[in-house]
Amino acid sequence: MICQKCGAKLENVITDFPFKIRDNSIVIIKGLPILQCQNCNEYLIEDPIMEKIDVILDRIDITAELEILNFVA
Repeated sequence: MICQKCGAKLENVITDFPFKIRDNSIVIIKGLPILQCQNCNEYLIEDPIMEKIDVILDRIDITAELEILNFVA
């Protein structure tokens, strides 16, 4: 895949990624597979992965200020 921002190649990367759920609630998903540009660091989360993230985020404890979860494919 090609980066939409700079045109360089996107590469598969495993990373930890934060999601802000509410004003005072953050979820960090560890071991998340993304596509990242090695030139400008722009990233892309593919649709099948985003669908799994949506399921994960729907199940979190919304009263927690910080939750750290491992991504399991």
